[in-house]
Amino acid sequence: MSLSVNLPSLTIGTDAFDAIEEYCSQFGTTVAILGGEKALAASKEKLSAALEKTSLEVLTVQVYGKEASYSNVEKLKAIKEVQDADMIFAVGGGRAIDTIKVVARDLDKPLFTIPTLASVSAPTSAVCVMYHDNHEMAGLAFRKAPADHTFIDTQIIAEAPYEYLWAGIGDCMSKEVETSFSSRGRDLSFENRLGVNVVKGTNDKLMAAGAKALEAVKNQDPNKELEEVILEIIGASAYASVLVDNDINSNMAHAYYYGYTVLPQAHEHLHGEVVSYGILLLLTMDKQFEYRDRMKAFMESIKLPTKLADQGVTTEEEVQQLVDKAMTMGDLTYSPYEITREMFEQAIKDVEALA
Repeated sequence: MSLSVNLPSLTIGTDAFDAIEEYCSQFGTTVAILGGEKALAASKEKLSAALEKTSLEVLTVQVYGKEASYSNVEKLKAIKEVQDADMIFAVGGGRAIDTIKVVARDLDKPLFTIPTLASVSAPTSAVCVMYHDNHEMAGLAFRKAPADHTFIDTQIIAEAPYEYLWAGIGDCMSKEVETSFSSRGRDLSFENRLGVNVVKGTNDKLMAAGAKALEAVKNQDPNKELEEVILEIIGASAYASVLVDNDINSNMAHAYYYGYTVLPQAHEHLHGEVVSYGILLLLTMDKQFEYRDRMKAFMESIKLPTKLADQGVTTEEEVQQLVDKAMTMGDLTYSPYEITREMFEQAIKDVEALA
């Protein structure tokens, strides 16, 4: 059986858009720009100025919708200018980009991503997290490869709302923890071994640079630490995601998040914000107490949630609804030992006791 490895390709910096001609012109001359409403507005001035220097023609600019749902995928696929374009630009955060990644896959179009937030690894990963229109988790969609190239303008990200980088740090911290746990005791293939190892040290970097990166966003002035953190979130995390098999790509932290999506308050909290609490659950269940306590101290220092109340979960009924959904997720299947419902519930109790 043949092996294909398709790694993310990216350009980062305040002048990242200057590379558009080099990477895009080989795919044609016409572009459909799709993205989130706020993201399109935030990037419009710099992106328009950059495109004027290229041979590319923009056929249409479209807002993707409000959710990474298949109904929005179908809406975008039905637009004639999207169908006619030689390539698609996906502009925005994770849900916008994941939606557009599926559109480009289904239409067999070259795809270029332009993240306006550093909240998840969506711009450079091949997996697409999809939801129902009511915001509940619907499942994962997959591409054969990540986007053809990603253009990361650090000035645009520095000017984005603070909470997105904050949540992005929370989500990124899960990758090293989950892949290490899920792959434990396995005879790893070449690409899986690379993927697991590429994020080793990511959390040390996040804990060292995270606070200064967040300060850069507060000041809307990109610094070295912001670029380092972006490269962990959109770079290293995505390389791991692309390289490892999906069954070791995530575990309990993401199962917790997907369980959380059944609660009505889920739309009030960001993906990485919730996932970060799930990291504490996994480390507690796995008795990695010293590591957990270091992670918890860092999370508290930047005010990521370390208890259920921080996420608006206040009743036992809500906890049970959350665990009901979490226990159905495939993320838990590939673990070095069976994770039972009792273990999941006990981990929640133990982490709550820490507060």
